[in-house]
Amino acid sequence: MPNASASRANPAALVDAARHCVIPNDIAFTRYGELIAPELPGMGVVLDRWQEDIWYAALGLREDGSLACDVMGVTLSIGRQVGKTWGIMVGLIAICLARPGTLAVWSSHHDRTSSQTLDKIAGIVEKPAIRPKMRAQHPVVMTDDNRGVHFANGSKILFGARSAGFGRGFSEVDIQVYDECQNLKESALTDMLAAMNVSDLGLAFFMGTPPRPQEVALGVHDAFKRRRDRALDPKKRRPFKGVYVEFSPSRPEDVVADIDAPGFWGMLSEVNPAFGFRVGKSAIERLVENMSPEDVLREVFGIWDKTNETLAVVPKDDWNRLTADLDALPAVASFGINATRSGWYWINACWCEGESAHVEIALGTQSEVEAMNFLSMHATKRTPIKHDSTGAAKALGEKLKQRGFKASAYTQNEASAGNPLWLSLAEQKRLTHDGNPDLELAVRGSRRQDRASGGWMLVPRSASFDIGPAIAMSAAVYAAMTTRRPSGKGRAVSGRARRAGAER
Repeated sequence: MPNASASRANPAALVDAARHCVIPNDIAFTRYGELIAPELPGMGVVLDRWQEDIWYAALGLREDGSLACDVMGVTLSIGRQVGKTWGIMVGLIAICLARPGTLAVWSSHHDRTSSQTLDKIAGIVEKPAIRPKMRAQHPVVMTDDNRGVHFANGSKILFGARSAGFGRGFSEVDIQVYDECQNLKESALTDMLAAMNVSDLGLAFFMGTPPRPQEVALGVHDAFKRRRDRALDPKKRRPFKGVYVEFSPSRPEDVVADIDAPGFWGMLSEVNPAFGFRVGKSAIERLVENMSPEDVLREVFGIWDKTNETLAVVPKDDWNRLTADLDALPAVASFGINATRSGWYWINACWCEGESAHVEIALGTQSEVEAMNFLSMHATKRTPIKHDSTGAAKALGEKLKQRGFKASAYTQNEASAGNPLWLSLAEQKRLTHDGNPDLELAVRGSRRQDRASGGWMLVPRSASFDIGPAIAMSAAVYAAMTTRRPSGKGRAVSGRARRAGAER
């Protein structure tokens, strides 16, 4: 993290450092000079000019004294190793010192991030210039519900992980910070934001880096994205009552993710005002070393991937509308098998009624023996089973065939026809599923890859997706819809959408 150094503070203004800087135009005055500026000298801290400007806007008031960003809060889309977390920390400490009894709540998605942030702020408040103003005993609490930093004047900053339920149940909160906002659903904010209704501050920060494809597919980025979309909408019908700041390159298509390529460091200076001041090359090299090129573009350069929203074969809302909870199902029409490189066997079952189909994950396991036993129990010798034409699924299929089951490879030619088939059924609302999250993530983590010979294949939108359940579904639907279905009853799959073994 950048060290606070007066000699290395960047004098660039926020409007010059940021690609996007949206600030309410009805700010009449600010509480920055009241709540933050007087405390900084005594803390031994000097903020960069752009960090000061964020706080200046965040604490901006209208003529009637109301907070100018009272509706949408302050949203920061800023990469790593820039200083957004440190700048907000310092401002919070200053406000807590200047305003007795202030309650600030800082939530992250992951507990690990929350603990790391607490460690950083603990390092600041334990400095000799600030320690006398902290609570005499146990100013830093690392465990229990009071985890955070506690001031002598009754102010406190509490930390926790949203994934563990932290952030709900508070009352009379003055400031809320939503870190890792790329993983924050809008629906989770209702109770948390209501806790600030009685405060004369009521200030909320939403900060993070652009969401990964997996977060986009899950839809957990919607709180972050909605604020960005509202702020940057050129045709907004009403003013954006908030602050939006984004550090990203003016020409994202020109950015190179390779640290050794020409132009990398020059482009970095455009998006990171701390580089060359508080942050040197070594810090960036350590950061980039274990990142994929896609991660570098998002987390170092702050680039929002426009294609993430549109590449999915089936949009999230469309897929969710196909969910059906069916009490009674006919005999299983077919099974599809896919084995992933991570060692998972995905078995999907397909049921048919006329020209409609219903699909579910019947089993997910890392055991070939369990997959074999499952199919031996639930498939008849007449049930078509389609499996991958290569790898572990092919080996499983060969063993099934030796036992007399109707197993055959799902060839590329069949898949190139089977994918348009199930998608057509989905678009006609003749394909349903049970809402299994693994299947949902696999479908929305898939994209089309056209074949020169016609048709298309399913491929992952990024390496972080396991699309095995989607490929197994495609195989099962193809087998069911292209095979003459016998009359009479077969064996039913008893436990629906179950995944055996330990969680991934």
